[in-house]
Amino acid sequence: MTDRRFAPILMRAGLAAILLLGIGLRLKGIHDPILDHPGWRQGDTASIARNFATLQYNILDPQTNYDGPPPNYVELELQIVPFLAATLYKLFGIHEIFGRLVTLAFSVGTIGVLALFARWLFASEIAGLAAALLYAVMPGSVYYGRTFMPDTAMVFFMTAALYAAARFLVEDEALDRRRLARVTALLAAAFLAKPVSLAALVPIGAMIADRARAGRTMRASAMAVLIGVPLILLYLYDRRVAAHAEWHWASGIVTLHVLPALRAALTNGGAFALKLVQMRIVLGMLATTMLGPACTALAVLGFIFLPRTVRSRSLLWGWLAGGLLYVYVVVTVERVDYYMYPLLPLAALTGGAFLARLVDAVRSADVSKTLKFAAAVAGAAAVALVVRQNLAIVAPYYHYSKRVYRDAIALRAELVPGTLVVMGHYDPSILYYIGHYGWEEDPYLWTPFDEESAIRKGARYFIAIEKNRFYHNVELCAWMQRFPVLDPKAQWPVYETFPTKVKPGARAQWRQFRIAERAGRARAWLDAHGLCPVTATAEAKPRPR
Repeated sequence: MTDRRFAPILMRAGLAAILLLGIGLRLKGIHDPILDHPGWRQGDTASIARNFATLQYNILDPQTNYDGPPPNYVELELQIVPFLAATLYKLFGIHEIFGRLVTLAFSVGTIGVLALFARWLFASEIAGLAAALLYAVMPGSVYYGRTFMPDTAMVFFMTAALYAAARFLVEDEALDRRRLARVTALLAAAFLAKPVSLAALVPIGAMIADRARAGRTMRASAMAVLIGVPLILLYLYDRRVAAHAEWHWASGIVTLHVLPALRAALTNGGAFALKLVQMRIVLGMLATTMLGPACTALAVLGFIFLPRTVRSRSLLWGWLAGGLLYVYVVVTVERVDYYMYPLLPLAALTGGAFLARLVDAVRSADVSKTLKFAAAVAGAAAVALVVRQNLAIVAPYYHYSKRVYRDAIALRAELVPGTLVVMGHYDPSILYYIGHYGWEEDPYLWTPFDEESAIRKGARYFIAIEKNRFYHNVELCAWMQRFPVLDPKAQWPVYETFPTKVKPGARAQWRQFRIAERAGRARAWLDAHGLCPVTATAEAKPRPR
């Protein structure tokens, strides 16, 4: 047998080993509560999944746990991961691990897609295995590949869509309708999974331009379907959820943060320079926590020394351009490392191509078999060291507060079932484990008028998780003294805001505080009565969510 006859067997065996490695790395912390990094995003996703299972099993109607009694519809991407998790909840019960396992499946699926993608793109089985291996061990891919979030599913669909689009535009001279439908469906799934994947339009546009320049078959109707149908579906979905959403997250971030920052950068030299500095910072995050130093170096070398056999260079450079444009416009404003997730498959492809060239160079070198074996051993050792380094990079992300988890679960058992709460803290993951609907608010900015409104709407508990910020809000803290505290020794003071539980003399006490407040003695009055003790010398400052 020739080496080429062995290649498919070695490809399958090598890919199986890489997939098992990828699964093993992603199983760390799989049973942990969703309080690990980023708890706020996982809390939202988990609450949406639970609400699908318990309130409304409709993927077009995602709901969170806050902003009062349900329904609390929210404007977000198509909730593929929560809906799949909710389906499993209906079969096996509500356990957050199902959400993590759904994400893990998409992450491992991306490893497999990249193996096929790189093998085709560079006409090399070694490139396919190397790209799969790099993605399997990248720190961002390992960690976020087991979090209860939508991003990994989006990356899977985006990678699969670009692979299918590349083969369709490069190989298919007749522009077969079935292949067109497959590409269009994958691209629509990517856009709906998270609009971040709109960056894929840049490499697809570049490949279409290459095809047109080469004078190959072009059908305007096919190109219109390929680009237009996914965009129309995204628009229709967005209009559907925005029509009744109470929280307009996606459009709110764009209109209130992203567009003003971009406008300033394009019209003001100082703002432009500042945005470039921010670009450097976030690219540093990409290299450090998402790719890891070794994978970053390999990806860069892959771009510098692209193999001679590349079926579409415009795909790679267009992907890079689209990704960097997205980073410049969005991530420099919302500086979160996993927002740069779509660049990881690209880095795996180019890094895999460079490794394939390196392996081919060693195999063809005129040296003894002993030296070649030593090089192979050194390569395996280098992979082990890279894996160890990458795991160390994201090790802090797995940490969560066991005390917070225990307190939230204990509080859930103490509160009257079905009651609404006001939680003095911004973190959907904690509210998720408390297990009640209601409001999550900054206790420093919340006012007695806000609390009265919530009570009229049914709020029966105020949970001061950020106790010190609550105590610094002298007006709210003084007003809340009319209600009893559920457990005075608890870490989180919980005020029972049932109208029937208002303390005798509460109105008179409030009048006394207001008199002291008008005299500029609000804090002194609280101290004299032993109320709302603060542990910091400086007044707490308001903070945005």
